Amino acid sequence: MTQTGATQREELDREWLDDFIQRWEAAWNSHEPERLLELLTADVVYDDSAWPRTMRGHADVREFLEFTWRAFPDLRFDMSDGPYIAPGQPKAAFHWTGRGTHSGPIDPPGFAQTGKRVEFQGADFHEYRDGRVCRLRIVFDMMDVTRQLGLMPKPGSPVEKAGAAAQRLGVKVQERMRR
Repeated sequence: MTQTGATQREELDREWLDDFIQRWEAAWNSHEPERLLELLTADVVYDDSAWPRTMRGHADVREFLEFTWRAFPDLRFDMSDGPYIAPGQPKAAFHWTGRGTHSGPIDPPGFAQTGKRVEFQGADFHEYRDGRVCRLRIVFDMMDVTRQLGLMPKPGSPVEKAGAAAQRLGVKVQERMRR
């Protein structure tokens, strides 16, 4: 196994991966796009729960990072569990905790800053090629984050119940209009 990680049929080298994940966490927490982009292939395919579309390539990822760090200028990630290596494949996953303060607009979709702190947990799923991430999926509970920000009602709250009632009424109206 070389320092580049793995080929398509080799299992990842644990020592290489542990070092890579430390660099990954440091790059995210630096808020310097170039530090993260140097860990991604130029043709990276990146899906993130926080972004409305699949990103392809460095330009898309840079745009996402700029929007993310504008909304949460103190955003930090701490690895909490893993990595978990997919046997015989250049793939790994790990869990993390993110924390930040909503100090800027969330765009898209255009939410104004709330000044609220969030803490959320998620997971990264990486696929590596030539020592870099070529495919990335980041997942976390967006509903939980939006509730922490006050953008969605708390579970069981009167506002949530009113929203559910409005949704049920809307479905009934649509059903009657189809008849």
